[in-house]
Amino acid sequence: MKKYISVFMAVIFAVAPAFAQTVDNHEKAKRGAAIGGVAGAIAGAIIGNHKGHSTTRGVLVGGAVGAATGAIVGSMMDKQERELRQIQGVDVTRTAPDELNVRVQNEVLFDFNSSALRSESRDALRQMAEVFQRYPNSTLMIEGFTDSIGSARYNQRLSVRRADSVANYLETIGVNGGRMETLGFGKNQPRATNSTSAGRQLNRRVEIHVKATA
Repeated sequence: MKKYISVFMAVIFAVAPAFAQTVDNHEKAKRGAAIGGVAGAIAGAIIGNHKGHSTTRGVLVGGAVGAATGAIVGSMMDKQERELRQIQGVDVTRTAPDELNVRVQNEVLFDFNSSALRSESRDALRQMAEVFQRYPNSTLMIEGFTDSIGSARYNQRLSVRRADSVANYLETIGVNGGRMETLGFGKNQPRATNSTSAGRQLNRRVEIHVKATA
């Protein structure tokens, strides 16, 4: 057990400098490489020891493979983030080296109290679909939200219908349906107060969580 702890600490100290790098255009990719290196090193140590090989060798091999994989994923997500930010009507947040949150306001997508996509929204969704198709190694969790007007039960159903509308449209224009899941939160998880018109407008939204799978 002491041997494992020593190896683990060695890995942590080895990758720590990657987290201290000055922020630049490649920071997220570096962070992904560091995280991948830690995960790969730990896995390599376990696998190497299990197969009777040197634990240190397993750390080095696993760390190198994990770092390379993390860097590739980070770079892919960097590019996808930049392309999505170019689309009018969406707000993109990097929530992790391998995950994006794409928020689409309901005034872009739907009329009030409706789950039918507006004609104006189709152009933005078409541009998003083109980006998603260029990066197939990711999953899409599409979540619907409403404001507090109306009953909780009604808003729950409305939020699901809105998430489904977005997913169905993305699928009809080429995004693989197997990559997508939908979920409705109704009037739960508001972003702003529901006591003002502006706040309710912010709460009526659809969010797409893009998660790298490779």
